[in-house]
Amino acid sequence: MRRSRLAYLPLAFPVLALIEIVVFLSVADAIGGFWAVLILAASTLGGLALLRREGIKGWRAFQAAARAGRAPGAEVTHSLIGLLGSLLLAVPGFLTSVAGLLFLLPPGRGLARRGVERFAERRLGGAAAGTIFGPRKVVVVVDDEIVDEPVNETVPRRGPSGAIEGEIVR
Repeated sequence: MRRSRLAYLPLAFPVLALIEIVVFLSVADAIGGFWAVLILAASTLGGLALLRREGIKGWRAFQAAARAGRAPGAEVTHSLIGLLGSLLLAVPGFLTSVAGLLFLLPPGRGLARRGVERFAERRLGGAAAGTIFGPRKVVVVVDDEIVDEPVNETVPRRGPSGAIEGEIVR
């Protein structure tokens, strides 16, 4: 029987704590103990302040998407990644603070959001992910030949550079 990845989570926390202690001692040796503790305290307080801000911002974005009739998946994913980044920043430790900052800054947040959407699409399927995150745009490029002949001659033919927008359903 195959074990879930979550089964290794109890082992990951002590390993992370040990790594954080080693990194803290290295940083304290390099810049001094007072400055290391001050940086950790500032990142923890900043993370706690950001937790509330990201939560409220995410809830408002979800409500706005629901009122507008749009799929709220993108807003929810964006706010959950912001909450995860804030939580990692609030946990005392240099590695978790760096990981939290990566999730809070726009390039890292965008990469993580796309990763979550791809994961959801693999786990739930294309139709369910399309319902949650909205339809995907697909561009089909055919060399120089028309693949499908139109059934009705009143329908204009599309040239080879035409794009077809639609939703992928598996």
